[in-house]
Amino acid sequence: MVQIKNPEQIAKMREAGLVVAAIHAATREAAVPGATTKDLDQVARKVLAEHDAKPNFLGYGGFPATICTSVNEVVVHGIPSDDVVLKDGDVISIDCGAIIDGWHGDAAYTAFVGSGHSPELVELSRVTEESMWAGIAAMKQGNRLVDVSRAIETYIRRQPKPGGGKYGIIEDYGGHGIGTEMHMDPHLLNYVDRRRGKGPKLVPGFCLAIEPMVSLGTPRTEVLSDEWTVITTDGTWSSHWEHSVALTEQGPLVLTSPDGGRAKLAELGITAAPDPLA
Repeated sequence: MVQIKNPEQIAKMREAGLVVAAIHAATREAAVPGATTKDLDQVARKVLAEHDAKPNFLGYGGFPATICTSVNEVVVHGIPSDDVVLKDGDVISIDCGAIIDGWHGDAAYTAFVGSGHSPELVELSRVTEESMWAGIAAMKQGNRLVDVSRAIETYIRRQPKPGGGKYGIIEDYGGHGIGTEMHMDPHLLNYVDRRRGKGPKLVPGFCLAIEPMVSLGTPRTEVLSDEWTVITTDGTWSSHWEHSVALTEQGPLVLTSPDGGRAKLAELGITAAPDPLA
């Protein structure tokens, strides 16, 4: 069953989403050479406390930290640690969430640590982020879940990969519904699998966490012995971007973007829904 939200509930999710946006801003500033991933986790905890919000990652399924810090070949679910020290040239994806009055926000971004990153890595992050926005743009009344998957995959497949070859669209992980829980139905693939059909119709009140994960090589992953850290099987580096999005009567509202997605959606010819907290 897909949980459909009313406008008041979406407003609560927007509150949670803005806390997530604040965590992103603070951790992005702190992700510098010499910082540990545990340092970034402490930054996130401070932001949550300042906003009187709860973390939705800490303790989820036994996860031991407030945020996920995934460096280089780690795709997702990297555990913050004093032993992981960021260095010049690293790429880190930070995934985090917040709860306000029982309603969840969830988003991720990829950042470059220091300088000297290859054009190949810069393009990887750009393609992943833009594919997320293509998926957000497909959040239209009358579309179905598969239309979001198709928009993400189509964007990625149309981008030439520097040096040749194809990007790997991670197969084992994808987006999801979000609301009174962090992970809810439906599961959102970042590619089209015809065996899954078209999926539910998108209607006002439908909320999704749209999160493509893309590697420079394989789409396949494996989980390390800590039972959380997910890496690419060929060791290629990856990127992860995510926003929580609500479909309203007035269009999509990007719950975890500071401006509700207004500027980026305008570039795509789409008017974002009004911010209920404005």
